[in-house]
Amino acid sequence: MAKKTETKTDKIEKEYVIPLRKGWTKVPRYKRANKAVKSIKEFLARHMKVRDHDLNKIKLDTYINEFIWERGIRKPPVKIKVRAFKEGEIVRAELSELPEKFRFKKSKLEKRERKTEESVKKKKTEEMKEAEEKKEEKKGEEKTEKKEEKSEETKEEKKKEEKEKKSAVVEAGKKLEKESARKSKHMVKIKTKKSKHQRRMALQK
Repeated sequence: MAKKTETKTDKIEKEYVIPLRKGWTKVPRYKRANKAVKSIKEFLARHMKVRDHDLNKIKLDTYINEFIWERGIRKPPVKIKVRAFKEGEIVRAELSELPEKFRFKKSKLEKRERKTEESVKKKKTEEMKEAEEKKEEKKGEEKTEKKEEKSEETKEEKKKEEKEKKSAVVEAGKKLEKESARKSKHMVKIKTKKSKHQRRMALQK
């Protein structure tokens, strides 16, 4: 029994009902489950046309393994219905119809995986936010440092300007003093003659 569906991306999908009784009746009871797993791989390697019938290229789902080992090593199932997918040279197989036990387990595991993924995403977003906040803080610190440097530079420039102004004022004062001294040298002192009355008054004092 096989149903074949092919897609454009070289992916082959088939459904098989694999008989297991012929395989595990030939081995001792304590090896029956192992032989059942091996017979599934051999069947898929033959029907899915795996090169050199390499069993390492066939990957079975965990639920297939659980289905075979459910009743123990001595009592594997007589047959199993499997859905196989071939991508390139690798063949992946899973149960076509999951029992209720496995459905519940699968849903539980999927919920756990979702929760873990959500928690990981939240952690990543928090880390990204923290990194962005740190970057913004660094930028703010750099801006404040630049402002402080600019303010210090402006203060130094103002001090220099004030010193230059003071030196210019001092130089201008010195120049005025020199000019006034030169003018005073060239000025002629005019002597006024005192009258006799003024001389007498000065002598009396």
